[in-house]
Amino acid sequence: MTTAPAHCSFGVAAYFHETSRNLPCKLESSSVIFRSSGDSIGISLNSSSGASICSKGCVGRLCALPDMGDMFSEKPPTPILDTIETPMHLKNLSHKELKQLADDIRSELSFIRNETQKSVKSSMSVVELTIAIHHVFSAPMDKILWDAGDQTYAHKILTGRRSVMRTLRRKNGISGYTSRSESEFDPFGAGHGCNSISAGLGMAIARDIKGKRERVVAVISNESIMSGQLYEAMSNAGYLDSDMVVILNDSRQSLHSKLEDDPKTPINALSSAFSKLQSSKLFRKFREAAKGLTKKIGKGMYEWAAKVDEYARGMIGPPGSTLFEELGLYYIGPVDGHNIEDLICVLNQVASLDSTGPVLVHVVTTEDKETREEKQIGISKKYNQDPYESDPQPSNRCQTYSDWFGEALTTEAQLDKDIMVVLAGSGGMEPSLKLFQDKFPDRLFDVGMAEQHAVTFSAGLSCGGLKPFCIIPSTFLQRAYDQVVHDVDRQKIPVRFVIPSAGLVGSDGPTNAGAFDITFMSCLPNMIVMAPSDEVELANMVATASCIDDRPVCFRYPRGAIVKSNTSVCHGVPIEIGKGRLVVEGKDIALLGYGSMVQNCLRAQSLLSELGIQVTVADARFCKPLDIKLVRQLCENHSFLITVEEGSIGGFGSHVAQFITLDGKLDGSIKWRPIVLPDNYVEQASPMEQLALAGLTGHHIAATALNLLGRTREALLLMC
Repeated sequence: MTTAPAHCSFGVAAYFHETSRNLPCKLESSSVIFRSSGDSIGISLNSSSGASICSKGCVGRLCALPDMGDMFSEKPPTPILDTIETPMHLKNLSHKELKQLADDIRSELSFIRNETQKSVKSSMSVVELTIAIHHVFSAPMDKILWDAGDQTYAHKILTGRRSVMRTLRRKNGISGYTSRSESEFDPFGAGHGCNSISAGLGMAIARDIKGKRERVVAVISNESIMSGQLYEAMSNAGYLDSDMVVILNDSRQSLHSKLEDDPKTPINALSSAFSKLQSSKLFRKFREAAKGLTKKIGKGMYEWAAKVDEYARGMIGPPGSTLFEELGLYYIGPVDGHNIEDLICVLNQVASLDSTGPVLVHVVTTEDKETREEKQIGISKKYNQDPYESDPQPSNRCQTYSDWFGEALTTEAQLDKDIMVVLAGSGGMEPSLKLFQDKFPDRLFDVGMAEQHAVTFSAGLSCGGLKPFCIIPSTFLQRAYDQVVHDVDRQKIPVRFVIPSAGLVGSDGPTNAGAFDITFMSCLPNMIVMAPSDEVELANMVATASCIDDRPVCFRYPRGAIVKSNTSVCHGVPIEIGKGRLVVEGKDIALLGYGSMVQNCLRAQSLLSELGIQVTVADARFCKPLDIKLVRQLCENHSFLITVEEGSIGGFGSHVAQFITLDGKLDGSIKWRPIVLPDNYVEQASPMEQLALAGLTGHHIAATALNLLGRTREALLLMC
């Protein structure tokens, strides 16, 4: 067995940092143990156990699972669930046994919640629906696609992943989303939402062309119902008229986003009976026959009959139901999502229909269903809150960059009545923006998963003389890039893009990671691109963005706690555009950090100072326009320059390289090295584990510096 130094997570400096990215998938003859110390957290890989290094965690092919320890909370009995190994085992269960199975799954989900400290609230709401789907359809032959990853935990339990659910969202554990590499029961990856109908329609068309017979089921949710892609897909599905089933999980009891203003969808005996009638083969045949007859009588009669049919169905169905009919989907519902008999009856009828085209089944669920244990001890739903849901004002939580931003923006908005907030892609109101919403309810617009609309809407607000702050997490801003280019940047419209969740995001893995925004925003000709190194700089950049009125601007900030814990938010001071700053001055080597990586540069500086090396640490602040005076100064006063960013290749380091190359600095004595995210997706793990995997810790930066100085042995020892 070979033991690597403690901090050698995936390499030391340039050599270790690069070669580690090309490690073979398996370690055949020896094991490498990475120990944890300081700000770097290692991993254990043991070839004797057959553990493999791979970028995708897979059940059946799972990498070495994390050590979960021996202490687990007492697990409630789940007699029916214990008999289920694959979804096929659901086929012969009676309705009574299926109800018992639902209770078992809820108990299992509660146990998983306690073990993993992860919310299971969304999955609790779809337990009966998940059981009914797997009871009626035959996965993996039939393709079951989910739009929201956090609703799939019951699906994972029923499809052979129950034994590893305790590794949920942990390093080398199973994903919090559906994953093609994880299980054959996941035909398409979910995470961002809005993609299930598009992917399902593609599978349905491929099935028809190849002459196959599998059925395609796409489950969508209220959270994605605002997305433009969803309606594009439904419209195309209606036009192509290929057989597929779309299930709308209406967990908010409405087709609209503002619950307090909308009537709840009624679920009663009449609606249940009508849903069964709608889905019956006899009713569908009668309806098709009536259509054919009226067509023969004449166009006027056909149009009149169609209007009568639409009016009658609209009278019985909930508000908005006829929209799906207009898009070409046959609407069935509403159906009680917690009544297994009704769900199975309707889905069986739908599954038995041939050549029906796309069908939408509207299922109404609630997210506050009690578990069996809660029913027994009589816990009130009022107090049955998920302890792992985000709390707007938790007493024992560190203040985050998001909190600081919300307060800084609210402070700025108190001085400037033109400031507006457009929020998209966050999956609900950010707790940090509650303060802004409370103070200025008419100046905040939450458009849900409609990122493209959010960008162009913000451009319109700006053209009308307002100052929109368009807040979209990094990974979701990717959806709206065309609008950023043409509707904002090309027209030099001053929209202020706020990009939270920038960089690595821990247990959410690559699905929600913000790896690319530095690159794709900084290549735009008119965009100002900046990033704060701490919370004070964040407040300053809020003020800076508010002052810019001739072109678009963006700034990013990471998840996680702020740098200084005992400071209070004050009004930001505008920064000179394109002006960086020196944080620490030395003479041996220069570290130029961008954004939150300045803090890791300071950690590296502290480590190197103990070795007698004098280090300059500079905060770039701006990627575009670059502070060329600062970069020249660093190149002229040092022999070595290292740029550090928590972003992909092609970002901040590339802009520095472009300048120093054209300026002739690389023709002289300066040696430059970039440290960026690896050219692969960094899988889920704790934030510190991810930074270690990416080679972005203070120890990695210091080791890179030592290698440049020719002190390789000390670089190795530093990582120990």
